[in-house]
Amino acid sequence: MPDAKILVLDANILIRAVLGKRVRTILAQYAGITRFVAPEAAFSEVEEHLPAILAKRGLPMAESAATLLAISKVIQRIGSDAYSAFEAKAKRRLIRRDIEDWPILATAMLFDSPIWTEDADFFGAGVATWTTDRVEMYLENTADR
Repeated sequence: MPDAKILVLDANILIRAVLGKRVRTILAQYAGITRFVAPEAAFSEVEEHLPAILAKRGLPMAESAATLLAISKVIQRIGSDAYSAFEAKAKRRLIRRDIEDWPILATAMLFDSPIWTEDADFFGAGVATWTTDRVEMYLENTADR
């Protein structure tokens, strides 16, 4: 996929991919034409919060861990060494929001790509954002190229 468009996924999208079918369906449909990426920090956040979410919903961890592993094959993990040069700039843009989300924004800045998120903290941070109910408009446009 050398000319593929890149879409940066927020941790909340990774969690939705584990818990539901809609995000997984979109990932599967566009994986061959769009490069999905997420910073390692997003995967770490999911691994930290997923057990509590699953326990609250009474869902088994083993099945969810297998799903997370499966989606990890479609979503490229980006190490902090790749996006750390954008840390200060990303943090400045998120200073009045959730500054802990800086790795997502820094990754988007690294690739000059939009973010797929359900988090309004990225709105107005200088990169395009897409929510799950709208992301297919972006992906369809990408597929037409």
